Order: sequence, then C-alpha cells, then structure tokens
Amino acid sequence: MGSFRPITDQEDITNQYANDSEEAVPLTTATAKLVGDEKNQTVIDDAPAHLEPFLQTKPTYGLTEDQVYERMSKFGRNELVEKKRNKLLHFLSFFTGAISYLMILALIFTAITSDWLDFCIIAGMLLLNAIIGYVEESRAETSIDSLKNSLALHSKCWRNGQLKEVKSSEIVVGDIIVLRLGDIVPADARLLGIGATGEAIETDMQIDQSSLTGESLPSKKKPGSIVFSSCVVKQGQQQAIVVRTGPDTFIGRTASLISVTTGSGRFQKVINYIGNFLIIISCVLVLIIFTHELITVRAPDGTVTQAQVLDALKEMVVLTIAAIPVGLPTVMSVTMAIGAKQLAKHQVIVKRLTAVEEFASVSVLCSDKTGTLTKNELTFDEPYVSKPYDKNDILLYSYLASEAATDDPIEYAIRTAAETFHPQVINDGSHKVQGYEVISFKPFNSSDKTAQATVVDISSQEKFRVAKGATQVIMQLVKGNPEAEKMIEEFAARGLRALGVARTVNGMDTWELVGLLSLIDPPRDDSAQTLAECQSYGISVKMITGDQGIIAKEVAGRLGMGQNILEVEDLIDPTKSEKEISDLCVFSDGFAGVVPEHKFHVVEVLQKRGYFVAMTGDGVNDAPALKKANVGIAVAGSTDAARAAADIVLLAPGLSAIIDGIKVSRVIFQRLQSYALYRITSTIHFLLFFFVITIAEDWKMPPVFLILISLLNDAATLIMAVDNVTVSHTPNMWRLQLLIILSCVLAIALSGFSFAHFYIFRDVLKVTPPQLSTIMYLHISSAPHFVIFSTRTPGFWWKSLPSLVFILVIMGTQIIALFLSVYGIPNNPNIDGIGWVTSVIILAISFATFFVMDIIKVFTIYVYDKFDRTSRSSIPSFEPSKPIKGTKASKFVQKQQQQRSRFGYDRAQRRESVSSIKSY
Repeated sequence: MGSFRPITDQEDITNQYANDSEEAVPLTTATAKLVGDEKNQTVIDDAPAHLEPFLQTKPTYGLTEDQVYERMSKFGRNELVEKKRNKLLHFLSFFTGAISYLMILALIFTAITSDWLDFCIIAGMLLLNAIIGYVEESRAETSIDSLKNSLALHSKCWRNGQLKEVKSSEIVVGDIIVLRLGDIVPADARLLGIGATGEAIETDMQIDQSSLTGESLPSKKKPGSIVFSSCVVKQGQQQAIVVRTGPDTFIGRTASLISVTTGSGRFQKVINYIGNFLIIISCVLVLIIFTHELITVRAPDGTVTQAQVLDALKEMVVLTIAAIPVGLPTVMSVTMAIGAKQLAKHQVIVKRLTAVEEFASVSVLCSDKTGTLTKNELTFDEPYVSKPYDKNDILLYSYLASEAATDDPIEYAIRTAAETFHPQVINDGSHKVQGYEVISFKPFNSSDKTAQATVVDISSQEKFRVAKGATQVIMQLVKGNPEAEKMIEEFAARGLRALGVARTVNGMDTWELVGLLSLIDPPRDDSAQTLAECQSYGISVKMITGDQGIIAKEVAGRLGMGQNILEVEDLIDPTKSEKEISDLCVFSDGFAGVVPEHKFHVVEVLQKRGYFVAMTGDGVNDAPALKKANVGIAVAGSTDAARAAADIVLLAPGLSAIIDGIKVSRVIFQRLQSYALYRITSTIHFLLFFFVITIAEDWKMPPVFLILISLLNDAATLIMAVDNVTVSHTPNMWRLQLLIILSCVLAIALSGFSFAHFYIFRDVLKVTPPQLSTIMYLHISSAPHFVIFSTRTPGFWWKSLPSLVFILVIMGTQIIALFLSVYGIPNNPNIDGIGWVTSVIILAISFATFFVMDIIKVFTIYVYDKFDRTSRSSIPSFEPSKPIKGTKASKFVQKQQQQRSRFGYDRAQRRESVSSIKSY
C-alpha cells in the first residue's frame, strides 16, 4: 500500500529509548528544567517562588476587581511592549554611509558654485538609492506586532465568583482561567486538575505547542503542569491559574530575543569599506590638487581672492563628482532589487534587500525539523503484521476501533490512511466499512489505555471485538508475543510511536494480535533532494528541533543527513568549556531538545566560528534564531512571528525554493563583485592620472568631458544587473584585500596607457590643445569602460561570455563618445573634433587594452593566491576537543580545509570579509 514505507538497514538507529507506559504521551518532554548558567537557561516549567503568594486564588471564585487592579499595576498588562521606529528617520537612514556623506558634501559645494546640473544629478542619485532601499525592505519591529497578535483575544475567567469573558490583555497573575478544546492559552498558567465549575475530570489535557517548542505531537499535560501562552488546547477542559503574563511568558522571552538581534549587515560593511577607501584617496588627492591650484594662482603678495577660491573649488567639485563612485549604492541596490524580483518568480519573497547578496555567502544552513523538513502531521510508517494478517487487515481493524468525532492526531491519522487506501472503507464521512458494522464502541480512556469496538461481519453474522491501544496493554490481551515485543523495542529505539491492534477469534474472549502500527511525522517529499543539492553547493545542513534525539536521528537518516545529533544537555553543559561547545556545534549534524534560546545560541556560536549562517523555521520558537542568523528564512505556512523575523519568506511548501535562492543570490553576488572591481579600478585610474598630470603638466580636462565620463559610464554599468554569470558551487565571499590590490594593479596599468596617449599625441604627433582634450576624453571614457568585460569574471574573459544586451549597452555608450569626439562640442573653444580616423584608432587601442588588462588580472590573482600566507597561517585549528569522526559535518569541515587555497572560499576569506573592514 502507498501509505507504508519499508524499513532499511541504513535507517536503523541503535540508541535505546524506553517506552512510556501511557498512551498518547508526547514524543518530546514537555517540561524544561532550569539548566546551566543564566545565559543558557531554558524555560522554567514552574511558577517562580516569589510569585507563590499571588497564586493562592480560590478556584471557581477568582480574583476581586481590587486584586485585579493591584496586580495589573504591579505586573503590567498581558501584552508585549511595542517598539515603533519613526518612518521618516528610517528613510533618512538610507542617506548615511561614507559615499552618501561625500555626495551630500558635493551637493552643498555645487549649490555654492551654482552648478545646478551637477546638483540635480547628485540629488537624483541620492534619492533613487534611498527610495529603492526603503521600498524593498520590511521592518524588524513587525516581529513584535506578530507575536502580540498571536495571543488569544478573549478568555473565560473566574472573577468575583462569576465566570466571565475577559480580554486576554487584562488577565493578571493569579487569575483563574478556563481552558477548553480549541482555546488559545492567553498566558503561562498552571493546570489545577478540575473542570470549569470545579467538577472532577477524567482525562488529561493535550496541548499543541509545535509552533512554540517544535514538538511534533500534542503534549499531555497533567494537573500541576504549566501550559504556555499562545499554545492551542487539543483535548480536555480544566481550570488553570495564571503564573506569568506579558513579557515574562515563554512567548514574551522569545520577543525579547528578537528585539536584541540588531546590527548592520555584512553588505553595508562591505560598501562602507569600499567607500571609505575610495573617499580617502579621492579627498587626499583632490585636496592636494586644490592646494596646488591656489598656490599657482595666488598674487605676488601671497593673497588669494574669493573669485579664485570659487573657481578652484568649482573645478575640484567637478573632478570629485567624476571620481567618486556616486552610482555605487544605486547600481548595487538596483542589482539586488532585480535579484529579488527574479526570486519572487520562484515563490521566494525577499524582505530585506541586502539578504539577496548575503545569501550567496551562506555556508551553514540550520533547519528546523517540525513543519520545515517534515510535514508536521502524523502518518503511518511501515507496520509490523502478525501472520496470517496483512497490511490491509491491520489498517481495517484499527479503523474499526477508531473514534469518528475526535481531533486526536493518532485517530485522525488512522481515519485518513484507511479512507485513502483501504478499498472497503467508505470515504464519505459516514465512518462505515463495507461488509462490517460496528454495534458498540468504547473510546480510549486513561484507565485501560485502549479503544475497543464490537463488530459484526455482515456476510457471516459473526461477532468479534477489536482493540487498539498502548502496546503493553495489547500484549497482555494476546498473552504475549516475543517477536512483536522485540519489534516494539526496535520501534522505540528509532523514535517511532507504536500502537497495538488485536481482535478476538472463536468467540469474544480469545484475543489474537493483528500487528503493530508505527507512526511518525514524515519528511516532506522534496526535503531529501533539497538537502542533497545544498551539499552540492557547498552548504552544510544542520537540523535543529525541539523533539527528542532519537526522533531527530530517524528523520535525519531518512533525509540522507548525518546522524550525529547533539542533545540539549551537551549544548548547555556547564562543565564544558566554550571551545568544547563550539567544536560540538561545528561537528554536529543536528541539535535535539532545544528551545528558542538554544537555537539562538547555536546560530551565534557558528557565526563566531566564521560561518555565514542561514536559519529556516516556521514557528514562534524559531523567530529569535531567524532574526539572529545572517539570513533568516521562513518556510511556507509559517506563523506571523516567523515571517516577520525572517529576511526571506518561502511561499511554496518545503525547502526546494531555497535552491533557486542560492543560485540567484550567487549570480547577484558575482555581478556586485564584478561591478565593485570595475568601479574601484576606474576611480583609482581617474584620480591617479589627473593628480599626476595636473601637478606635473598643469593640464586640465574641460569640465563638460568630466561630467560626460561620469554620466555615461555610471549609467551604462546598471546593465550589469542582467549580465550572464556562471553559478558558483561554493559559497561566495568578499576578498576585500585582493579586491583592493587587484584594483590598484589594474589602475596603475591603465594609467600607463593614459600617460602614453597624452605624451605621444602632445609631443610626438603635435596635436592642438583642444584636440588633446578630446583625445584624452575618448581614451579615458573607453579604455576603463572596456575593462568591464574583464572584471566581470575572475578567470579569462572568454570563460564566461557577457550577454548580448550587456555588449550592446557598453558599446552604445562608446558610440556616443565616438560621435562627440569626431565632431566635438560646438561653441566650446577648449574642445575640437578629431575626425573619424583618429577616433576609431583610439577606440581600437582601448579595446586592445582590455585584452592586456585581462592577462594582468589573471596573473595578479594567481600571484596573490600563491604568495598570500594569510589563508595558511591565520586559520585556527578546527580539530574538536574530542574527535568526532564519520559525521557529515566533520566531512564538510575537512573538505573546507582542503579547499582553503581555492578562490572565493576558505576560513581566511571569511575572516577577511569582516576583519579587513574592522582593521581598516
């Protein structure tokens, strides 16, 4: 049958697991004790001692209005504190950063010198960049709003001896609330073990807290247990006394974790690093030229007039505008916005624009299990069937003993499987079976732990009984079965939930075992393939779950993941050093039994080891880690809190869309990197040439040509956002030191060609000064611009050919420059046309220069990688304190070390992306 799956040897897990003696006990421990130091505390499943005096409220009477007012004043309202950010200030924040500050300064100078054309250009660039960033990004404080909205709106509460409906925000510590099927728990509360009006109860409560703790099954809560705010009642009814409200609840602590995970992203640091470098050299060289100009034009007595200062200042503003990368933020924002639009077509919504670039650098993917890797629904696995019965028989008899009107997940799984796959079960909601009639039914109860039915075989009119329930009870009914008992132990060792099914034969008293049902929250259909593709793209995947370790190992085995699962006790063990815990996190394939603080801690530890971490999740419990991760990914069906905390939201079920995200982000990253190399190279070349030529020859290019160079070349580079790129199979990292060194080498080489043009045309060919200005304009416009064909790839240019649109746009700008050079600019005595022959020759030389620059680029990268000792000497030991062999995580680390000298990915390069920014 399609609902069952064979057991394979590879999936066998040898860790032992003791069966709980009760039916419907959750697979995870509902209570979390206070373990470890204050930093690593888990949620306390008990009321704090200092609150006990407030917890003496009489059941079925409740608090008085005076007591409610007093406690409201002391503990506050049962809601999360909102932290709103001013929208205007948020918009203005996009005008911060080194490049933006210099552009604003240039804006002021252009206004002083009445250069309104440049003023409008610079202002337009600033506004465009800010608008793109403001529109594309979502705000982090929506996390708090979503968490607040997930609280119950109204609750039944005893006040002054009356059962009233009150707003959840008005509930206080010590309130007596009534929890019923379907209710959302309004605050952390202790169950009292009595019904709504004080009557005795016969069944325990079952609470669905999967979105909070990651547990895959509802948790059974006994009298005295704590139920957490925002969880859902799945079975039962009880009174409970409120022990924690608002920010003191489990969900409130989750909100506080989200609020502290702030800080600028890696991309902003990279932009600031590049911007600071270019601005410093620009300002230094321009100031030297400015000072030189003032010294040159000063009067014999050493004085300088105001008009002379303004003239010099105007020239320097024009030179600065042409030199500084005013289009750098805009080009990169547009490139990432295009990437976000491409991802949206693949059902991937980007909330934080810079996450597009940062996703390309992710080397570790921490994935929540329940609802992300699995379906978060209980289904059948491969059963054990006792001869002479088969799989259809066990499904039939378990269905006959199932309750039709309950939402219990096990009963629901049985009904769904039988109605879908068994040919005799009528799937019309009538709960009837062809050929059989149920004449009496006893639902499951906690005393005998079975559900039983008396059934008539319509064809033979034979009566028999069927039973379904706890395995130890079924074994007692059938007088034992050694083979089945062995299989029960095997199921338990693999974290599978087992139910026994039996029927009577030869009357109503002799029981015979039909078989054992095994149940599990199954992996999603595409999870295994997605994880395998992540591995092929150089990403190590780690499972993080609130479930027990044996369940995590079973799911990991089915997904082809490593099965070295770290239990939460090891993660917060106070006897272990920080280094030991860090090693365990790096070399483990997953983590089990964790709560939000632990997920947050795991992400933090991996980040400290130099990894770029992505975190996937769907529940409230995942929100802090999603916010802390470099890239937080909320999967389809996520809670509002998870979506609000994430940087990327998946709309399609499962994780398959992550692969599309990886590919697109790495394409975008390479486009950004190629533009950065081109822009830094052209800026240094521009400044170096004009600095030397101004100081040595006192030569100036007409301002109109400087503006044309800036406008045409910056506008054309926007097309890099749609250039062809080969997807890297290893995470991309910014090698900033190499980027600066390579840019300087290429700029110096380009400057050599520029000086050659200047002196050959002036001193050898004896062109006029207006013609020399036009010649140098065409050369400086075309030679660095053609180099963009080389900077777009780290290897030789022909190994990754540019797109046709890219070629046409780049050539189109140079055709405009060609016509301006051939005919000159009318009514400008400092500019003269140089004719078609000279113009075409200069363009041809510039195009040939690109081939030379491509060889220099490849050689420089080769020399840098060969002699750079940083990647060999600065990598700290990755050997764990206690060797962990054979895990997929350890193989990933070993492979990483083997690739440490490869371009674009090793520990030193990861460190360089951050440390070089700090050292600068």
